[in-house]
Amino acid sequence: MGKVTGFLEIDRVERSYRNADERVKHFKEFVLPLREDQTRDQAARCMDCGIPYCHDGCPVNNQIPDWNDLVYHGDWRRASANLHSTNNFPEVTGRVCPAPCEASCTLNLDDQPVTIKTIECAIVDRAFDEGWITPQPAASSSGKAVAIVGAGPAGLAAAQQLARAGHDVHVYEKNAAVGGLMRYGIPDFKLEKHLIERRAGQLSAEGVTFHCGVHVGEDVAIDDLAKGHDALLLTGGSEHPRDLPVPGRDLLGVHFAMDFLPQQNRRVSGEALGKGTDEIAKDRHVVVIGGGDTGSDCIGTSIRQGAKSVTQIEIMEAPPEHENKELTWPHWPMKMRTSSSQQEGAVRDFAVMTKKFIGENGRVSKLQCVRVDDKFKEIAGSEFDIPADLVLLAMGFTNPVHDGMLNDLGLAYDPRGNVLADEQSYLTSQKRVFVAGDMRRGQSLIVWAIREGRQAAHAIDKALMGMTNLPR
Repeated sequence: MGKVTGFLEIDRVERSYRNADERVKHFKEFVLPLREDQTRDQAARCMDCGIPYCHDGCPVNNQIPDWNDLVYHGDWRRASANLHSTNNFPEVTGRVCPAPCEASCTLNLDDQPVTIKTIECAIVDRAFDEGWITPQPAASSSGKAVAIVGAGPAGLAAAQQLARAGHDVHVYEKNAAVGGLMRYGIPDFKLEKHLIERRAGQLSAEGVTFHCGVHVGEDVAIDDLAKGHDALLLTGGSEHPRDLPVPGRDLLGVHFAMDFLPQQNRRVSGEALGKGTDEIAKDRHVVVIGGGDTGSDCIGTSIRQGAKSVTQIEIMEAPPEHENKELTWPHWPMKMRTSSSQQEGAVRDFAVMTKKFIGENGRVSKLQCVRVDDKFKEIAGSEFDIPADLVLLAMGFTNPVHDGMLNDLGLAYDPRGNVLADEQSYLTSQKRVFVAGDMRRGQSLIVWAIREGRQAAHAIDKALMGMTNLPR
C-alpha cells in the first residue's frame, strides 16, 4: 500500500502546533495541517506489511492501508468514501482520537508509524471543502420508529445508520445542543463546535429528529418513550464521576472536572451556563488530580483562563519514557505521553496521594499530600503541601447514573455498574431496549463509542426487520 519503498525514503512528518505563547490567548484550534504534497508523502509511507495490524488497533476498523493508497494516488474522493464506510465522524477522530492505530502500525516498531490520524483528518476536511459529503436520506421508509437517548458519538452514529436504513429516528438530549462529550467535555481548542453542528445538519437532512433540552426520566417518562417507539437505544454515557472522599472535600473550590469543562465550552458558544460551576481559573493556583485526557483538558482550559499556576498530580508512578516493544507491540503501550496542554506550562507529579484538603474562610487553600510506592502504600516522611485555591477532580467515571431513567426501566447491571448487554445484540434485560457506548462498556474512547453505536444500529435494524444491510 502506498509507495513500496516509501517508508525507506520518506521520514515521518507530523502536524505542528502554533506557538504556545500565541495559542493560549484563545480557545480556537491550533494544529497546523500538512500541505497536500506532504500528506501524500506521508500516505506513501504505508508499507505492504502483509498483516495490517492498524486494522486491529482501530476500534472502528478503518481500512487504513486502502485510503492511504488512494491518497498517495491522488484519489481523495474515493479515500473519503472509504473512510466514511467505517467511521461516521472522522473529522472528530482525526482531531481527538489518541490513535491506537498508530501504536499498532508495523513501522511503530522503529518509532516511525504512519501519520494515520493526520491523513484521516486531511481526507475528511478536504471532502467537506470540496462538497463531497452530502446527506444520504433513505430511499424509502421502514415504517419503524426508534428513540435514542443521548446525543454523544454513540447515539449520533447509531442515529445516522438507522436513518439511512429508513427508520424514523428521534434523538433525545438533555443538554441544549447535540454532541455529548464532543461538545461539552472536549475544549474548543481541540475540537471547534462548528464541526459538530455541520455534521448534525447532515443527520437532520437525512431524517434524524433532535429533541434537545429534554431530560428523559425527568421531562419525559422513559416508559412513555419506550411505548411510543418500536425500539429504544440508550447511549447516555458514563456520567458518575469518581470522587475523592477525604477531609475537606466539601470546601469551596473543589470541583469535578465535568462541572468545570462544560462551562467554558458554553461560554465560547454563548450558551447559558446552567448547572455546574461558574468559577474560572483566573489568578488561581489550580491543582488537577488525575493524569488522563480529562485532566489535560483541565490544564489547557485553566491556562487559557489565566491561572496563576497549574499542577497536575497522579497517584500512579510515572510511566517509562519508552515502551518495550517486544512485550507490547502491536497493543497500546503504557508510556510517558505529554499533551499539548501539558507543554503549555503545567507542573506534573506522579505517585502522589491527596490526604486532605485544607481551607481558609471556607475555601480550599492547599492540598496535604504524601508520596506512595507502586502498591499505593504511603512512604513515611514524604508528606508535603501544594498551594491550591481551585482543585479539579479528573479521576474518571465509575458507571452510568442509575437514578432516574435506568432504574425506572428496571435494567440489569454488570458487576461494574454498567447496563448489562452483550456485544452482539446490544439488548438489555428489557425487550426492545438496547444500550451502547460508555453506558454499556464503561468510560472509553470516542472511537469505541462510534463502533458501538454502529453495531447497535446493525442489531436494532436486524431485530426490527428480520435482516439488515447495515455494516457492523
